[in-house]
Formats: sequence, C-alpha cells, structure tokens
Amino acid sequence: MMAKQVDDDLTREDFDAGPSSYDEIELNLYLGNLTAATDIDWLKQAKITHILTVDSCPLPRKIEDALPDIKLKYMQMTDMPREDLLTSFEDSNQFIQSALKSGGKILVHCYFGISRSATIVIAFIMKKYNLSYNDAFEAVKKKRRFVGPNPGFIAQLKLYEDMDFTLDCTNVQFKMFQLQIAADKVRKARILPQNYIHLIKSDPALPTTHPEPTVYRCKKCRRIVANASNILPHRQGEKQIWRHVSKRYDKMTKTTKIAQKPIEAGNKEKEGVNNELCNKTYFVEPLAWMPNILHKVDGKLCCPKCASKLGSFSWISGCQCPCGSKIAPAFYLVPSKVDWSNAVQNVQSTV
Repeated sequence: MMAKQVDDDLTREDFDAGPSSYDEIELNLYLGNLTAATDIDWLKQAKITHILTVDSCPLPRKIEDALPDIKLKYMQMTDMPREDLLTSFEDSNQFIQSALKSGGKILVHCYFGISRSATIVIAFIMKKYNLSYNDAFEAVKKKRRFVGPNPGFIAQLKLYEDMDFTLDCTNVQFKMFQLQIAADKVRKARILPQNYIHLIKSDPALPTTHPEPTVYRCKKCRRIVANASNILPHRQGEKQIWRHVSKRYDKMTKTTKIAQKPIEAGNKEKEGVNNELCNKTYFVEPLAWMPNILHKVDGKLCCPKCASKLGSFSWISGCQCPCGSKIAPAFYLVPSKVDWSNAVQNVQSTV
C-alpha cells in the first residue's frame, strides 16, 4: 500500500481496496473497508456521523469537505502482528461508545475491513458485553463473515481478556508485550525512543515510604538492585515469554504472587512438571540504575555501587537461559551474583 508525504500530511496513493464493503455489527455500529469510508454517497445515505480509521494513512480531506459535521478519529496502525493495538483499546472504545451514546452512527474501518478494524470492534464488543475473545469474535463474524485479525492481534485480544478488559500494569505478559514493542523500536533506531522511557522502572534502592518486603541485593556490596515485583518469571524451556498463555499461568506468575514467594536459587525443580518456574536466570524489568540500556542494544549490567558484574542485557538478541528458554528482550541478573532478602530492614537505602 503506497503512501506519500505531502505538506507534512500522509496521503494515500492507492485506493484499490475493492468494492465498497460494510456490515452493521450491532445497531449503528458498522465495520467496513476503505472504499466504504470514502463513499460519500453511502456515508450520507447511511447517516454516518463518526468514522474511526485504523490504517497507515488518514482519510483524504474530501471527506471533511463534503461532510463538515462528521467526526473523524485516526489511529495510525499497520497490519503487522507486532503492531500495538492493545494500548489503544481504551481510546477506541471511548470513541465508539461516545458516538453511539450521542445517537450517532459510526463506521470503523481499515483498508480491507478484515484485521485491524475488526480487532478494534472485537475489543469493543468484548468489553461492552464482558465476552471472551472467542465469543466476541464469533459474534462479529456472524455479521461480517470474513473478519480475521492477524495472530498478533488475536494474542493482544486474549491478553485484554485476561486483564479483564483493562490495562493491568502488574501483568507479566503485558510487561513483556510492551518491552517487545519497545525492542522493535530499538532495533530500528538503535536507541530507546523517548515515548518508551516509562518502561524503565525506578531504582529500587531509592528511599521509599512503602518498601517491598522482598528485594534482591548485590552479593558483594549488598546494594539493592531489584524488587520482587521487578522479576519477570519464566517457565523451563519457554521460547518466548510474550505470547498468549492461559489464565492459570498468568495468575501463577503475577508479581503479587512472586512478591509473596520469591524465586530462590536453591529451590529444587520438580521433574516432569512443565509449568515449573525456572530459577537459573533472573529476568527483570529494565531499571533506572542501568544507564547503558537507553543508548545501547546490548551490554553488561554492573552494580552501580561496587561495579561488580551482575548480568547482561540485550534488546534484540535476548538471552538463552540454561533451562532452554529464549527470552527477548532480556535484562537479567545471574543468581550467583545476587541474594534475595525477605525483609527490608530500613526505609533508607544506600545508593
């Protein structure tokens, strides 16, 4: 699909999305393709008041010129499995809900009306009716038979379901999803973009009025280098931590659970249990005491106090754990280099 930059605005050179195609998913909510979204006669006839565009380019200006009262919303998205639609669900849900509550009629579209826009509509149906992904997908498919979100969007919708139709920042899978989206940006720019800096968590050694009960310390100087909530647990032999997993595993690995019972290097593994959490490597969230992670794609992680090597990081290649797991991106501490403590003695920490 061709696009060009004109006067700082993205414009589309191709409009061959096939014949006008649209379906009413529920009263006043339509799902369709680009051709329908640019069919001014149909938009007038159907009395469409809102258009949500989920595409690589916005609608041409002729739509606003012909329909000055129409309300447009543009979400710049490509139909790629690693495109982040998940964090836009709340925004799109509010726009759709606002259109319907005002008595309007809304068209949600992408290029073909199959993957991106279908994902947005399925997310809306899931939250509105408290439906699972499978049930919401079937409900939408009954109205528009060829809807088909790509595999990455399906995984995001299932994660949305597991988080009870909200964004749960404590959810391990959501953390890994965000880190992998950021890693894609680092792969292209060779630096972490400013709008992903929020993924770098605060230094756990900084003084706080509510310290976590379990922390990980540098074995040599005892400096705190991670809180229990910073640990990203993985299962033995897992090839990629970001993929949709069952609610059972998600609950087992929630940070609240880990905070109550940390992964201890001395724990024995149960033979033949696939769901056993691995303790051979401590994968953690990126932390503020790791300065090199902002402008390098990989490197060593050294204690900020005594400079002892604690582990390594890699935004792109990731890390192969001795258990067989391949995690990417990876920020990890070697268990023999850190100790965990189940009690914080003082609120003040030595930085």
